[in-house]
Amino acid sequence: MNNISIRKILMFFIIFGLSVAVCEAQSFKRYSVRHPGRSLNRKTPGRAKGVKIREPRKVEKAKRIQQAKEKQIKEDYKQFVRENRKRSIEIQTPEVQERMRQNIKDAEENYKIKKKRNTAGMKRTGRKYRR
Repeated sequence: MNNISIRKILMFFIIFGLSVAVCEAQSFKRYSVRHPGRSLNRKTPGRAKGVKIREPRKVEKAKRIQQAKEKQIKEDYKQFVRENRKRSIEIQTPEVQERMRQNIKDAEENYKIKKKRNTAGMKRTGRKYRR
């Protein structure tokens, strides 16, 4: 009894496995076929021409005006800083003026030295990590 049921179960799995294999054999995947004639007629997608989208003239003009205003503001600020520094030196006594000028010179020299040291270090690092 037990032997018969095992045979039936085994037969069922064998028949089921073969039928699935037959079903899979009949279905096939369709791959896209490359036709050489089609590729000659079409342009490659990587070479699509860049289309420039222009904004309305009023928008472009407004942007130019805004950039000019920003540039003027920066120049005015730089001028203000220069005048303010000059004024802060002028209101001091002569000894303090001389000391302030010397401090400015020393600070500029230190800045140049640090900048040289930094660029030299970056060159070394660049050589180290260059491929």
